[in-house]
Amino acid sequence: MPPVTKIATGFVFVFGALRFNGFDLLFDPVGWGLCAAGLAQLQRSVDDPFSRARFFAAVMACASFVVMLASGERSGHPLTVFSFSHVLGLANTVGALVTVWLVVEAIIGRIRPRAESSRTALLDVLRWAVVSLGVLGLLSGYGYADLGPATTIAWFATVVALIVVLYGSAGLPYLAPTWEPVADRVP
Repeated sequence: MPPVTKIATGFVFVFGALRFNGFDLLFDPVGWGLCAAGLAQLQRSVDDPFSRARFFAAVMACASFVVMLASGERSGHPLTVFSFSHVLGLANTVGALVTVWLVVEAIIGRIRPRAESSRTALLDVLRWAVVSLGVLGLLSGYGYADLGPATTIAWFATVVALIVVLYGSAGLPYLAPTWEPVADRVP
């Protein structure tokens, strides 16, 4: 599976929900793990943007696993457990938005020098939309704004559009795991 396909599939697992008897069959830690695996294949050095994004995806895999464990049955627990779960959920949401930003930033950085200006512009707009609408939804959840379901619908539509663009970008030769610039192959 191409690396960008792994990343897009990871986003499907993370932001999608397939519920069966109240249980989400699409585990977020698996999605973040897929993202980290795809980013590791695209990483060229320790300090490139894919390395930073991979680190955040790996942290999110662990954090979402902790959130998944903490979101079990809460009846009979003291208020401090509710506060801890609330802080974990907030950190998970903010971490997910930061990770999406870093992943798309790394992909844009790889595409931009290859004269793919329309694709980079679209990815840039989608990145801003996903993160901005995610922050608005987060603030709305805390009662700072009553935006209704429009924000959630718009956010979901931008996430779907981002995933579709990522799947469409998976076949680009410079987003392949073994791609080398032409200048590196010249003796």
